[in-house]
Amino acid sequence: MAQYELLLPKMGESVAEATVIKWVKQPGDSIDLDDTILEIATDKVDSEVPSPVAGKLVKQLFAADEVAQVGDVIAIIETEGGETAITETPVTEKPIAEEKIETIPGIAQLPSENTTVATDFSSSDRFYSPLVKSIAAQENISLAELDAIKGSGADGRLNKDDLLDYIANKNGAGPILTKTVSITAPIPPTNQTVENKTSSAPVVNKTSTTSVSGGDEIIEMDRMRKLIADHMVMSKTTSPHVTSFVEADVTNMVLWRNKVKNSFEKRENEKITFTPIFVEAVAKAIKDFPMINVSVNGTQIIKKRDINIGMAAALPSGNLIVPVIRNADQLNLVGLTKAVNDLAARARNSKLKPDETQGGTFTLTNVGSFGNVMGTPIINQPQVAILAVGAIKKKPAVLETEHGDVIAIRHMMFLSLSYDHRVVDGSLGGMFVRRVADYLESWDLNREI
Repeated sequence: MAQYELLLPKMGESVAEATVIKWVKQPGDSIDLDDTILEIATDKVDSEVPSPVAGKLVKQLFAADEVAQVGDVIAIIETEGGETAITETPVTEKPIAEEKIETIPGIAQLPSENTTVATDFSSSDRFYSPLVKSIAAQENISLAELDAIKGSGADGRLNKDDLLDYIANKNGAGPILTKTVSITAPIPPTNQTVENKTSSAPVVNKTSTTSVSGGDEIIEMDRMRKLIADHMVMSKTTSPHVTSFVEADVTNMVLWRNKVKNSFEKRENEKITFTPIFVEAVAKAIKDFPMINVSVNGTQIIKKRDINIGMAAALPSGNLIVPVIRNADQLNLVGLTKAVNDLAARARNSKLKPDETQGGTFTLTNVGSFGNVMGTPIINQPQVAILAVGAIKKKPAVLETEHGDVIAIRHMMFLSLSYDHRVVDGSLGGMFVRRVADYLESWDLNREI
């Protein structure tokens, strides 16, 4: 008999770790080739890990809810044959493409307490994931300090939560909640009376879940909803949000789609919606105003080379996920339509790959699909802007003609852009959303597709 070490597989360039959700196979169970051994979660995407060999599961090295790094041994499988122990070769990480970095005028020359210091990790014998390295660099934690932190991962490996807890305790702020946790209220000391009026915090019975009215229902958030909640709160505390609005006359766009949708579906076997048209207009506007396509690191502005547009999609569960169309500016309208339809269908069926929700540089959300005319969306960090498109409504509008102004029935819609006021001022945000509207308003009724 030989033993096979099953490694947590690489799931994309930007995915460094995953949480074990559930073990499908238990120690002693027989395993066939490609049998699902366990289910894992990365950010908002759940995945299954199949077995590349047949045999018997001997040992599980991570329990449910524990976080494993890419390349960690997560299980031992006993296989037939007398050969030596088999180990999968860990996938080496590709170097990350260097981003163009621009400093904010008037700020880069000033000393800052948040300035990050590059750390040389090559001198350490300990493995650190890219995420841990990034956090350590942002918090100016030296390698010696990092090596001294006790890790809770396999073989004492330091994971993200270990480091965040250390940073929180070091700063005296208490644990930082960045993962799905169960929170219970602290029990007051035994010598504290209920009538203690010096404390403003109410005394809470941590074991009580009974509604006072008797008719309320307590629903525990699922894992994805907790992640969304944490992400939204973090975004609002990170970025000062500003929202600008523009009303656009999209009559030509609506008439054009009505004209071509049947022939397009017959030819491409795909339905063409308004979403790929919106994505195309956003990609064009980003090329006109590239400083919308950035992220922030301390006092540095990271100008993104690629235009990767995320499109917010509602799931049957009521949760939200944002698959990403990579290099959207390089796709024509047919390519954008196929990409939008494919990602939307696989999002609804929980078939997205972990890497397909990573790497977005700008997000588009269609609040009009719910009948809303406008919205004030929350920025999808670490991006600096998000565009909401509202419902298209027929309205009377004033048109300027060579014979004078007339009132006509037009297809109108609102665009609302929320942006990070740290780096995007009202002029840039306003001009950008106006440019998107211009591209939609100037749609060619005779455009070939």
